[in-house]
Amino acid sequence: MNLLEQLKTYTQVVADTGDFQSIEAYKPVDATTNPSLIYAASQDEKYKHLVDDAISFAKKFSTDKSVQLSKAMDKVAVNFGLEILKIVPGRASTEVDARLSFDTEATVKKAREIIALYEENGISRERILIKIASTWEGIKAAEIVEKEGIHCNLTLLFSQAQAIACAEAGVRLISPFVGRILDWHKKDRGVSEIPSTEDPGVVSVTNIFNYYKKFGYPTQVMGASFRNIGEICELAGSDLLTISPALLKELEETEGKLEKKLDAEKAKSMDIEKIHMDEKTFRWMMNEDAMATEKLAEGIRNFTKDLVKLEKQIAEML
Repeated sequence: MNLLEQLKTYTQVVADTGDFQSIEAYKPVDATTNPSLIYAASQDEKYKHLVDDAISFAKKFSTDKSVQLSKAMDKVAVNFGLEILKIVPGRASTEVDARLSFDTEATVKKAREIIALYEENGISRERILIKIASTWEGIKAAEIVEKEGIHCNLTLLFSQAQAIACAEAGVRLISPFVGRILDWHKKDRGVSEIPSTEDPGVVSVTNIFNYYKKFGYPTQVMGASFRNIGEICELAGSDLLTISPALLKELEETEGKLEKKLDAEKAKSMDIEKIHMDEKTFRWMMNEDAMATEKLAEGIRNFTKDLVKLEKQIAEML
């Protein structure tokens, strides 16, 4: 078996893309998108009809231009999600506007609106994960909507503090960003390479996985944002891994023995200290973690940039 086939025996494989052809090719369980992936896919002529449909929907909904723009943006994201759900047997993740990352109330409202759009199209909320940035405010919003059966995927997650807060909030799934952690440490250390076995992103996700399994949290761990297949192989056994089409292809084309590296049963007997997480502890731990603080802020800024580009394009069409 190639590495991808072996990985699928240990871990649920998720496609990290807005390109449906790639999703069909690799047969993942779920698929995730983000504003950057949606923006890139929306530039492709073959997906133009999804944008056009969102424009028509928004125009019928209201004559107010700002309302139209908001509705069209939500509908574009949901339209991509609806197409993904025709291909994958599991779930699609749809992201809340990154500009709401520090507004609990607005995030809750947006999550409900996105779910309503899916339900209007006959999709059960069990098949949708609402992606929210792992700020304190985002985590609190997720805690509210999870109680309504709206399940969340907490993204831009770089630290133990974020992971523990998510677990205690009853979040369905987290997406710790492996490659972006590696990027920061390479730059900080002034090196071009760090072996996968010592990769700080891999170490971070391993520690989070073991913490969750040790203390019986049901929140799923889905490693994300990979730079190479070495990182992926080191996290074989994680609940899920979301992988770009280029790395899925490389895994499929690579032969070799893949060992299971993460083991929920072994984690239960590990000597791990339990941390009580409240807002003060969260903010202090984040303050002490320069990498997590910088990468969270940078991630929100970059997702916002692509969102604004898409918004500009849709505003012109409206």
